[in-house]
Amino acid sequence: MDHAFGSDFTLGLEEELFLVEPPALDLANDATRVLEAIERSDSWEADYEAFASEVELRSLPEATPSEALAGLTAARRAVAAAGATVMGAGLHPTAKFGEVELVNAERYARVEEEVRGLIRRTPECALHVHVGIPDLETAVRVFNGLRGWLPLLEALCANSPWWHGLDSGMASARAAIVRAYPSRGIPRPLRDGDDYESALAAVAAGGGPHDYTLIWWDVRLHPRLGTVEVRELDVQSRLEDTAALAALVQGLARLEAEPGREPPPSEAIAASAFNAARDGIDAELLVDGKLRPAREAARLAVASARPHSPDSDALDGIERILVEGGGADRRRAAYRRGGVQAMLEELVTETMVRR
Repeated sequence: MDHAFGSDFTLGLEEELFLVEPPALDLANDATRVLEAIERSDSWEADYEAFASEVELRSLPEATPSEALAGLTAARRAVAAAGATVMGAGLHPTAKFGEVELVNAERYARVEEEVRGLIRRTPECALHVHVGIPDLETAVRVFNGLRGWLPLLEALCANSPWWHGLDSGMASARAAIVRAYPSRGIPRPLRDGDDYESALAAVAAGGGPHDYTLIWWDVRLHPRLGTVEVRELDVQSRLEDTAALAALVQGLARLEAEPGREPPPSEAIAASAFNAARDGIDAELLVDGKLRPAREAARLAVASARPHSPDSDALDGIERILVEGGGADRRRAAYRRGGVQAMLEELVTETMVRR
């Protein structure tokens, strides 16, 4: 397998953000204008996502979450300077079903041909966390181990309770949307690099893609980048929450790199992942072999990750999420205070970086 493994647990962040139009804060299919107007930098990247109402911002690989966060902060500031208004949510709370314009690019035309009308239901925005791994053998161990932490990470990130103008009853309605796509969900554990290649070959043999970047497991090896990628988390409106979650992923990746840790079964992880999508930080989750309240599981995870984290201050932000509430909790609180418009305005206020 050709790969670029060789990094010492560096951290790279990708976030997808909605473009919206004040004052109503409806979706704005404005990605081309915004990307052409952005003043570029060598400390971050900006690009299209599948939907014309989104931009994707990326940090460069960095040693710590705080350094990666600086890249995303500068990118959000540049987007604002280009005259755009952005919103960090897994789903736009009030976008109508079918209110979708795709970016005119070969990759997205190929995706639409594969998944048909599924991609035209509603746009969705994710946060992806890449951890650079020293070698393939370590990458397999990290991949296997991080699978067990996915429900907790999804609970902490849940930030899409509303869809199509209604409260879905879920903390992450986006999780239900993306589960309908092929090659999503919790992958099985791997024995080694050869087993990974066999898994990819099996997907292709069944009629799936030959390009592994179109296999969208919730965590995956990314050999071309030399990373293990935790995918399909709801994007965060507050950058300090993104930093806290990145710090947790990085610390847990270092923990799971240690030999001898037994990977949990996919069936148990999948059941807990649904609980996480439904209940957010009020969920009960299987963590470290036991069903636990999400807050207890989060504090256990922080304690496990802290000895392996190079950025203890960023990791402290997990406690703030537990105390103040996750994105889904804050969205519903804003709605109770001032209705849908208050919820939309709070999302934009938390997302925008103007200075």
